[in-house]
Amino acid sequence: MRWGLIGASRIASSFVIDAIRVQDGADIQSVLSSDVERGKAFAGEHQIPDSYTDLDVLLSDDSVDAVYISTTNEKHHAQALAAIAAGKHVLCEKPLAMTLAEAVVMVKAAAEKGVTFATNHHLRNAGSHLAIRDLIVSGRIGKVLSSRVFHAVHLPEHLRGWRINDASAGGGVIPDITVHDADTVRFHLSEDPVDVVAKSGTSGMGEGVEDSVMSVWSMPSGAMVQTHESFTHGFAGTGIEFHGTEGSIFARNVMTQQPIGSIRLVTADGEAEVPFETHNLYHRALGLFVAAAAGNGKPSADGVDGVKSLAVALAVRTAAQTGETTPVDYGGF
Repeated sequence: MRWGLIGASRIASSFVIDAIRVQDGADIQSVLSSDVERGKAFAGEHQIPDSYTDLDVLLSDDSVDAVYISTTNEKHHAQALAAIAAGKHVLCEKPLAMTLAEAVVMVKAAAEKGVTFATNHHLRNAGSHLAIRDLIVSGRIGKVLSSRVFHAVHLPEHLRGWRINDASAGGGVIPDITVHDADTVRFHLSEDPVDVVAKSGTSGMGEGVEDSVMSVWSMPSGAMVQTHESFTHGFAGTGIEFHGTEGSIFARNVMTQQPIGSIRLVTADGEAEVPFETHNLYHRALGLFVAAAAGNGKPSADGVDGVKSLAVALAVRTAAQTGETTPVDYGGF
């Protein structure tokens, strides 16, 4: 599989290029950047043969089988549709689009074209989260009553820019982090939030967009989910908890791109540390994507997963803006 990178991004250079190249027979043919010099420099640094500023030129290359889209959020919709129309498999960064309707169109277009379409939700690929899901599915904590997600971090200066000051590009902590937490909770509980309440605000970084949000979600099973996301918390740590009728799971420092953290299971029998695999999250995600494109299995997070995580995030934003309980609209999925 030969890839084109749509976006000369930090996440591509830090995680995805390596994850593509460890797959058997895979390599990267081209990169797209809106800046000629940036694109050339990126291509040179990462030994990528071709650098373009014209998406149509990149997509006209028949040697390119798949694209990875990591541009700013408002560009995803048009770029994905162009790639799908060109017959390319698509791995798209979250959130898939700025609106639910756009995301739904992307997923349906890929299905009609017969290409693989996936969302780059990395957390569900972590050994820690796979172990947590196994504990829940196997009934180790009984019926899940509640969950708590704390994903308040300190956004590094090199990642700020549009994320903290450009609503038109999809900035704000809700499309950046809440969307990941939505996917992670859905992955663990195998159900979708029904409605949400929320409050958001700015606590030191946001310039016209929220940098902190807290929300509570109601699940079809009756479980309640409490989440906290922020760009401004330097010392809070991250984690996720699940509390059930037969026990509780306490996971710390697992809401990350690295295979780190710890999991503790507490039941009537006492407390126990839960081991988990420490594989590279992106290696696993790209491996599943490549296999799916070859007709074997599904991506770790497909397009519908991307639609549903976006739907939850949009509901959280609406609830925070209106102060009202907001039903989650999944666009027919």
